[in-house]
Amino acid sequence: MPLSRLVTLIIGLIVILGLSLWLIDSLSRLYWQLSYSPLLGNLLVFLLVILIAALIAAFVYYFLVFKEGDKRRRQGSRVIPAKVPVVKSEAASTTLQAVRQQVSQIQDEVTRQALLGKSREIEANLTRGEIQVVVFGTGSAGKTSLVNAVMGRMVGRVDAPMGTTTVGETYCLRLKGLERKILITDTPGILEAGVAGTEREQLARELATEANLLLFVVDNDLRRSEYEPLQSLAQIGKRSLLVLNKTDLYTEEDKEVILARLRERVRGFIPTNDVVSIAANPQVVELEGGEIVHPEAEILPLLRRMAAILRAEGEDLVADNILLQSLRLGEEARKLIDAQRRRQGEKIVDRYQWIGAGVVSVTPLPMVDLLATAAVNAQMVVEIGRVYGCELNMERGRELALSLAKTIAGLGIVKGAIELLSTALQLNIGTFIIGRAIQGVTAAYLTRIAGKSFIEYFRNDQDWGDGGMTEVVQRQFQLNRRDEFVKAFIQEAIAKVVKPLAEKIDTLDDKGNQDK
Repeated sequence: MPLSRLVTLIIGLIVILGLSLWLIDSLSRLYWQLSYSPLLGNLLVFLLVILIAALIAAFVYYFLVFKEGDKRRRQGSRVIPAKVPVVKSEAASTTLQAVRQQVSQIQDEVTRQALLGKSREIEANLTRGEIQVVVFGTGSAGKTSLVNAVMGRMVGRVDAPMGTTTVGETYCLRLKGLERKILITDTPGILEAGVAGTEREQLARELATEANLLLFVVDNDLRRSEYEPLQSLAQIGKRSLLVLNKTDLYTEEDKEVILARLRERVRGFIPTNDVVSIAANPQVVELEGGEIVHPEAEILPLLRRMAAILRAEGEDLVADNILLQSLRLGEEARKLIDAQRRRQGEKIVDRYQWIGAGVVSVTPLPMVDLLATAAVNAQMVVEIGRVYGCELNMERGRELALSLAKTIAGLGIVKGAIELLSTALQLNIGTFIIGRAIQGVTAAYLTRIAGKSFIEYFRNDQDWGDGGMTEVVQRQFQLNRRDEFVKAFIQEAIAKVVKPLAEKIDTLDDKGNQDK
């Protein structure tokens, strides 16, 4: 208890006791005067005791109970320091830790540092807990007018612009009853023509994906080009308000018709009461006497809805957005790692396909059906698995290689590959050399199909998928029989298989002639 309250309590009790003594003395004299009636005297003493006890109890209650309760009520009306909901905050922190572990696997230094910078920025946002309000829409919808009107009408302090003109301007303000800072950003317009317009739209979309609350501004019914980005942002969890601006240009009846259409179009991902109408910068009006009047902005519906959402959902919006950004960063890192692993896997496949081609070209197989077995190298399987973090021994590598080789042979891919490659080779080299080189070139081609199939297998956590190994192998065969690929493959095969083989044949022929 504070010292001032304790002193007040003691003084009050002393005063009450003093008054009580005076009252007792006065009433005792009255009691002696009423001594001829004992019953009446006893009743008077009883009432006196009750009165004194009630006074003391009332005084103590006022200072110890009522005052304390009043203090709690006053504290309850104060703004409570902002805290991100604990569960969501922990989820975001856990996700960020997992992202950093993923990022550490990225080999490109520039990309790795960029992603680490993003993770630190998300973590800083988690600590600061600022609410990001992003104004999004076409350049003609009146986004900047909306921002200016909001900044002039919002209760609280307004700071200077914080952002850069290339991506719009960001302002900092405070809303009464909300501890968190609110950052409101005016983004570049979407659907602008030219390369520069496309780049500005991309920047605007990136800002929109980072928003806690999105204000999507239109000046009429939604066009398809506006509907699609609005829907996609809502689908990833963006809390959105659809704002119909420039209502001063419409009659009351027309405005209600447009609002009804907008609410119908976004039904299912934006609530009806989150579609509001405003006139952020009404057109000037000329009176009959020639006087020009500038009407005030009509944005009260938007301000009320923003205030209601930010007060009721502000904490969750911050937490949800940080968690969403963490998950998106993790997905970006996962894609980069996947692309990195795919490149490493393809290098392994490329190396082994030409190794196998050289071996088979030098020592042709007696039966073409054996090409599938020769093409699928167990060591290649082990090395691809290692790229994806799967440590396989050679025995397991041979099992997988043999299984896939049987699938290739069973699907008739060996015959199909020989026919495909023979036709392609005939357009580039003589018939004689084709007969000697076709097995080696086909072995390289089958190695590629096998290697690509195993890359898909390890990408999916050693799972062939619902269609099994057969579907994966068939899909790779179809992908690798396209004309543009076959042409490039044949040119490489001529350089790495056919020409070395032709040179070797010529050398042997020369040697034979010399022996004769």
